[in-house]
Amino acid sequence: MTAAELKKLSADELVKKLADLKEELFNLRFQLAINQLENPMRISAVKKDIARVSTVLRQLELENKA
Repeated sequence: MTAAELKKLSADELVKKLADLKEELFNLRFQLAINQLENPMRISAVKKDIARVSTVLRQLELENKA
């Protein structure tokens, strides 16, 4: 998911997306630990998505304060 797509979402949708991504990352790490992970690059992709969502949430937070 790109940053431009994330900026179109509301704050509530971003919080939900962030929770979903964190849950997915937990599941991927669990699969990695028990050697059932098919695509190890998915972990880094999910981490980057989490960072993108967090950044957009922070930008919204700063815009609301100003």
